[in-house]
Amino acid sequence: MTVFAQEEAPKDGWKRSGNFSLMFNQSSFSNWVAGGENALAGNALVNYNANLVKGDWNWDNKLVMAYGIANSESKGTIKTDDRLEINSLAGKKASGNWYYSMFANFMTQFTNGYDYANDPEQENPISRAGSPAYLSFGPGMLWKKSDNFKVNLSPATGKMTFVLDQTLANAGAFGVEPGENIRMELGFYAGAYHKADIMKNVTLENTLTLYSNYLDNPQNIDISHQLSVVMKVNKYISANLGLHTIYDDNMLQEVQFKEVFGVGFNYAF
Repeated sequence: MTVFAQEEAPKDGWKRSGNFSLMFNQSSFSNWVAGGENALAGNALVNYNANLVKGDWNWDNKLVMAYGIANSESKGTIKTDDRLEINSLAGKKASGNWYYSMFANFMTQFTNGYDYANDPEQENPISRAGSPAYLSFGPGMLWKKSDNFKVNLSPATGKMTFVLDQTLANAGAFGVEPGENIRMELGFYAGAYHKADIMKNVTLENTLTLYSNYLDNPQNIDISHQLSVVMKVNKYISANLGLHTIYDDNMLQEVQFKEVFGVGFNYAF
């Protein structure tokens, strides 16, 4: 059962916190009759928060950087994770836990992505840094119980999809018109964040975003849900589980799912 700790009223000033994790997975076989191949994988993650309280104002900022690779005898080196995300949310108290708000979100990746199943030589990227990149922003109302539990609603959110690589843009990748580099949308955004210690040394973090584009098929709601579970062994060792589910029919008309699990080094700062 999730337990919400009683928190003191926030004091004016900055509150900063972050976490760096480095996870490894390895498998090795020798004369193993059941089959298998040697493989090595690694994932790095930086999760940093910088929140400011000043009178009736709150300003919450979050940076997430993730990168992972895997190497096996049959596939060589492939990418398993690649994400850069910046979130900023400002609010001025209206009443109780409600705030007038303004938010911005930016997402992209660091390196080329490939369809490894159909392009084992990695010759034709299906994504690149800045292709795609997403920028969303808009005014709204924020309900904030604490830094660890909040919901933001923005009924007039602008969303820009960038495809800066011209080859991908010419193919109409990620919903842009063929030959164009930017797709503009206006719609309704809802974002929720929840973090809690569900038991001793086990922390759960949930992030959910929903978006409906008023200008094109508003019934097709873009969904992104990220779940992170950190199970601490001690101050520096932990087991981490990350799940990410996406539905965006401009990317792919199917549900996308990613799971990352490993044991490794964990450092809080």
